[in-house]
Amino acid sequence: MEPSAASEYVNDQEYMECVKDILEHPVFQSMDQYIQHGTTTCKDHCIQVSYLGYQFCKRFGGNWRSAARAGLLHDLFLYDWHTHARETGNHFHGFTHPRAALVNAEKYFVLSQEEKDIILRHMWPLTPVPPSTRAGFAITCADKAWSTVETVERIVHWLAFPFMAQPVRR
Repeated sequence: MEPSAASEYVNDQEYMECVKDILEHPVFQSMDQYIQHGTTTCKDHCIQVSYLGYQFCKRFGGNWRSAARAGLLHDLFLYDWHTHARETGNHFHGFTHPRAALVNAEKYFVLSQEEKDIILRHMWPLTPVPPSTRAGFAITCADKAWSTVETVERIVHWLAFPFMAQPVRR
């Protein structure tokens, strides 16, 4: 993703007004220490998911405020999921992290019922109950889209780098 597109959300005053408290909170900022997919931090992933979900709702309908706020908090599980299974024995991060994120989000933020629902159900269809609102579906789709982009970027780099690192033979 181009740097200008990655920070586009900062210039969206309406978006920033509804999420500023979360973006500035130390717990949200701490998500920068965890890698989510590829080389993307959990914090950056959540920002991208939040803003894309917000844009979906603005364009197609849905509670864009709930999408923006819950999108920032959907992965607030606060651990490195790459080592979590080895350290805890919990091998089901994909199934369990929405509940962990919700518990953490409720500790630090006042959430609407819709925001709670979005966080808890964002991993559908991996988790059995689908989102119940348009904003929930927007975040679920945005999460899948960004996760794919972040993972594919990592794979492309992994595949291309060995060939690029080879010395040119003349």
